[in-house]
Amino acid sequence: MTSAKWGDLGTRTASALILIPAVVACAWFGGIWFKALVLLLAALMAHEWVSMVHPKNYLQYALHMGAALGGAILPDLAGFEIALLVILGLALVSAVIVRFGSVSPSKWSYFGVLYVGCPALALVLLRADPDYGFFAILWIFLIVWSADSLAYFAGRVIGGPKLAPLISPKKTWAGLGGAVAGSALISIIFSYVSQMDGMWALAFLAGGLALVEQAGDLFESSLKRFHGVKDAGGLIPGHGGVIDRVDGLIVVAVAAALIGIFRSDGAHAARGLLLW
Repeated sequence: MTSAKWGDLGTRTASALILIPAVVACAWFGGIWFKALVLLLAALMAHEWVSMVHPKNYLQYALHMGAALGGAILPDLAGFEIALLVILGLALVSAVIVRFGSVSPSKWSYFGVLYVGCPALALVLLRADPDYGFFAILWIFLIVWSADSLAYFAGRVIGGPKLAPLISPKKTWAGLGGAVAGSALISIIFSYVSQMDGMWALAFLAGGLALVEQAGDLFESSLKRFHGVKDAGGLIPGHGGVIDRVDGLIVVAVAAALIGIFRSDGAHAARGLLLW
């Protein structure tokens, strides 16, 4: 435990012990508490993204903050469809400004508004289900946390071939396997404890979403490597910025919401996600 590869474990654990109960409590209470949490995370993500990709560009800052508000607050005021249209509109305006601006754009310059707004909208949509909303959010949290934790431990204990050495030198194929296995296992435990039907289908889905979670992590690693930064921010000890902490969660939330919508109407996305 004294070797360099475990050097950040204590700080990561302490941060998790503080943050996880607060996040779960907000999900449990729902309503304004959960929307406030989502808005806070989305606003901090917007700040970190613009600081990296559009430094000192206050118009882009406003557009990205608008996406955070649109995803977290607008669904209650105007409905989910209008909220999505507003986010897409803000993304279009942002892209036009990038395309015709004075600064040479990169591919990252076009993603930010969607990266901030769509996950916020997905989380609020899933939690809105009165019967299964909390369970859907808790299930997503559990599989993401399990994927992240098991990838960390499997990668350091087993080691072996690197998954994507040019993007994230510490990630290994063993870590990816640990992420998939950990998410599937925690999903089985969740289904058993909550008496949710479709245990094995949910476990298979959890394993698939663990791959999505790891892809989200690699996406964010590519973003940081391109912009020459180690962390997206320094807000959370042992984890860097908010984007560093939720890079997997946000892509899983969007994927989970799309699955739920596909299997039900939008108002019952959580039911569509969990009932198999």
